[in-house]
Amino acid sequence: MYQPPHFREDRLDIQHALIRAHSLGLLVTMGSKGLTANPIPFSLYPDASPNGTLRAHLSRANPQWQDFDAGCDALVIFQGVETYITPSWYETKRQTGKVVPTWNYAIVQAYGPMTVRDDPDWVLAQIRELTSHHEASRSEPWAVEDAPDAFVAAQLKGIVGIEIPISRIEGKWKASQNRPEADRRGVSEGLREAADDASQRMAELVETLGAKA
Repeated sequence: MYQPPHFREDRLDIQHALIRAHSLGLLVTMGSKGLTANPIPFSLYPDASPNGTLRAHLSRANPQWQDFDAGCDALVIFQGVETYITPSWYETKRQTGKVVPTWNYAIVQAYGPMTVRDDPDWVLAQIRELTSHHEASRSEPWAVEDAPDAFVAAQLKGIVGIEIPISRIEGKWKASQNRPEADRRGVSEGLREAADDASQRMAELVETLGAKA
């Protein structure tokens, strides 16, 4: 991933936090017909390897778990908050007009060797972890045990697990850090005027990272 120094994010805890918050990763592997990509919900196990380990499950009908090059690292892309940035927010537009639109975003790319875990007990444990993570904020969380045992056993037959110890991880937080202070302030104010959650979260990033620029 192209990473200009002012956008680079190397802190593992920050990278992991984005993965947890945006756990639907795009799994990219090389197979016999070239690249294959599928959106898959992942669980992150931070202490299972130095950079953390990703675990997930795929439908048994999905050929990606069989047709992949084990000698080539898999890539998982986790997309965080992102939004369009209009040059109309820049003070520089009023001063010189020499501005163009851009896009702000936060993203993590994780690489590592993918291993298939065709083991019902392993897959069940992964599903429990994934479910408990996403149900935790609910007043009445759903659990795997809420479904009949026979139904769960039948569902497990239709999926297989995958595990990716992260050998390389890259983070990029592009939040107007390369703009002058007046432009960053204009971006933050413009985003704050929007009603959507993504704009509000991006405004927070612009303000937080801009203070360090």
